[in-house]
Amino acid sequence: MSNSFNDYHEPTVFVFMQRCGDELRGSGRIKTASIYASALRSFRNFRNGEDLDFGSLNFNVVKQYESWLKAKGLVPNTVSFYMRVLRAVYNKAVISGYAEMGNPFRYVYTGVDKTVKRAIDPKLILKLKSFPLSGDLDFSRDMFLLSFYLRGISFVDLAHLSKKNLSGRHIAYYRRKTGQYISIKVEPCISDIIKKYASSVRESDYLLPILVRTPDYYSALRLQNKRLTKISKLMRLSKPITTYVARHSWASMAKHSGIPIRVISEGMGHNSEKTTNIYLDSLDRTIIDKANHKLLKKFNSR
Repeated sequence: MSNSFNDYHEPTVFVFMQRCGDELRGSGRIKTASIYASALRSFRNFRNGEDLDFGSLNFNVVKQYESWLKAKGLVPNTVSFYMRVLRAVYNKAVISGYAEMGNPFRYVYTGVDKTVKRAIDPKLILKLKSFPLSGDLDFSRDMFLLSFYLRGISFVDLAHLSKKNLSGRHIAYYRRKTGQYISIKVEPCISDIIKKYASSVRESDYLLPILVRTPDYYSALRLQNKRLTKISKLMRLSKPITTYVARHSWASMAKHSGIPIRVISEGMGHNSEKTTNIYLDSLDRTIIDKANHKLLKKFNSR
């Protein structure tokens, strides 16, 4: 059977998007295929599983999708990421003769903003670690710290970690946004938090109870940020802590700790995440594990 797009008759958006990803995967472009898969999941969720033809993929649908993404609390660069993938699929459909030449993406943002620095002072991380909290706020604090300990793992990847991702002394997973393979050595501070909530996931495949407590990811994300804002107020911080703060703080503190920029690839501060992936892909896992160990040692002397 040929893999040519034109061997198929008028595919719908979901079908064509899946086919694009399959062809990318078949040609060995695994990361790009994973990006398409992530974008397809997002767009399918927006549509509540209802497929559509390319003639219906108009300005109104695209604008509604953009608004839906923003309502989920996604930052502009992430919204733009999904828009760019959908636009690429649309353009391929035009070339294949399945869509009319048009520009339904004309009034939605598809650029890339320079990442706003969200890192906080190391002293505030230490203060947060020892600040008296209980219940749900204690849980949200632990998830924030765990994100920091796991080299700034994004909240979506943290929430979806399964027990299968924990193998021996490492947590290994593929980033949902880019498909990049990540492996992190489990330091004692990481193990302590995982063990703390082990009973909460005894009957679940998840490593952590984030999606056990709140099954819908976007609801869990909003709840996490809401609780972090409350914690920030209790700590009388000048700016609220968010899930992104853990990611940026790890990168910033790693840099100031003398860890080579090639190891951390400027934290997550590149204008293009592709550049970050290029750096990280070329590094031996042991080098990154040593870098994380060095960074966490000052926070978790045992």
